[in-house]
Amino acid sequence: MAHPKRRTSTTRRDKRRTHKKAIAGNISTCPTTGQPHLFHRAHWYEGKLYYKGQVIAEKEVAV
Repeated sequence: MAHPKRRTSTTRRDKRRTHKKAIAGNISTCPTTGQPHLFHRAHWYEGKLYYKGQVIAEKEVAV
């Protein structure tokens, strides 16, 4: 197996990692409910599943 001949310094390691960072997702507001949600994602609000401002599914209530 390959192994390094010299130890990698912390500065060199950190320079390599400068572009690896978490970015916040884009937040959109639902035109129907006014709730914030991620783009291109369905979201639940008051027992209903919304996508692009339309109801897709409703939660079933146990009888």
